[in-house]
Amino acid sequence: MLNISNNSISSKVDVNAYSSLKNVESKVTRKVLLRIIKWSAFVLFIVALLPWTQNVRSYGTITTLTPDQRPQEIQSVISGRIEEWKIKEGDFVVKGDTIAIISEIKDAYFDDDLLMRTENQLDLKKRSVESYGQKINAQDKQLVALTDRRDLESSKIRIKMQQVKLKIQNDSIAYQAAKMDNSVAQYQFQRMDSLYRKGLKSLVDLETRKLKAQQSVSKEIAAKNYWLNNQSELINLRIELNNIVAKYESDYAKTLSDKFGTETDKYDTESTVNKLENQYSNYEARQGFYVITAPQDGYITKLLIQGIGETIKEGAPLLSFMPKNHTVAVEVYVDPIDLPLMNIGEQVRLQFDGWPAIVFSGWPDAGYGTYGGKIYAVDQFISANGKYRVLVRQDENDHPWPEALRVGGGSKAMILLNDVPIYYELWRKINGFPPNFYTPQPPVKLEKK
Repeated sequence: MLNISNNSISSKVDVNAYSSLKNVESKVTRKVLLRIIKWSAFVLFIVALLPWTQNVRSYGTITTLTPDQRPQEIQSVISGRIEEWKIKEGDFVVKGDTIAIISEIKDAYFDDDLLMRTENQLDLKKRSVESYGQKINAQDKQLVALTDRRDLESSKIRIKMQQVKLKIQNDSIAYQAAKMDNSVAQYQFQRMDSLYRKGLKSLVDLETRKLKAQQSVSKEIAAKNYWLNNQSELINLRIELNNIVAKYESDYAKTLSDKFGTETDKYDTESTVNKLENQYSNYEARQGFYVITAPQDGYITKLLIQGIGETIKEGAPLLSFMPKNHTVAVEVYVDPIDLPLMNIGEQVRLQFDGWPAIVFSGWPDAGYGTYGGKIYAVDQFISANGKYRVLVRQDENDHPWPEALRVGGGSKAMILLNDVPIYYELWRKINGFPPNFYTPQPPVKLEKK
């Protein structure tokens, strides 16, 4: 009946009497099975030839496009004590609105008149600088006066020296004349004595000539004495000139030293003035830090310091703050093996948490509930999780992203790559090969006619 054995019993059994045996013997099911297998293979062949968009799937979170639009913490620049809160969680604030008021906790700033006292000290030091400047001007005048007096006294002595030199020259001439007169008188006396001995001249003539000879000697000695006295006076004048120069040089050096000391005091006072000006500016700026204001328009999300009277340190966060105006973006992380496929401007399909979507991995255009994006930036260094961060912005040519998106929400991303047949994609998946590496072509610019 089943034709299992060589001993057939088909002639001994009525097949028509048994319906099940009749259906089996008719062999119709084998034809149906063959048809199913044939059409299935045909359908699979057609499906294998269909295009498939390669993609890199990743998970990420919603962020903002620029750093100044991301959630931030507001800190206190100085340490202080919380005196009053002007806001509560969830409030919307405008740039410059008061958030909190703090008071001073350092004893160096307890004085209520600190700015006024510092300003008075600054004014006094500035007056000291002016006084030192006037003193330096007076000392400059003293130096000029000393120089003029030295020049006048020196000129006076030099004139006297010129006069004495002329006297010396005159006395030298007079001395030479007296010397010649003495020589002539001695010669005449000798001649007169010779004539007196011969009896040609009287004794009176001899004595007269002798008197004249003595007078000529006296005149010679007097002329020499005048000459030597004038030379001595010239030496004295030279000594006096040196003493005057030395005296004025000493006075000049002393006055100049006093001037340098005054300039040093002036520079020290100017340095103190600069320090006081810096200190005054710091005190004045610190007065403005007692009021903590909003850096930009945004929302108060969470207070990190509670209550009134708590002390805070400088740089300690007070609250978390979310800017109002921000452009959302999505940051996703890709494996290093997929990094060469990431190019700026590459198309991305996004699915946001809380928004239902129907996603077909290989046919992104056939999906529903996904949103378009473009790669905006790719990190140049690896992140702590061993992957590279990719920043995705909204695609202007696609429908806009939901307005209700919040920073920090989750997102799934499909970074779209090449279009390949399905059989190729299956073969790549089985072998564990990465998607095709390619570089997108830049758009062609049309020339203007």
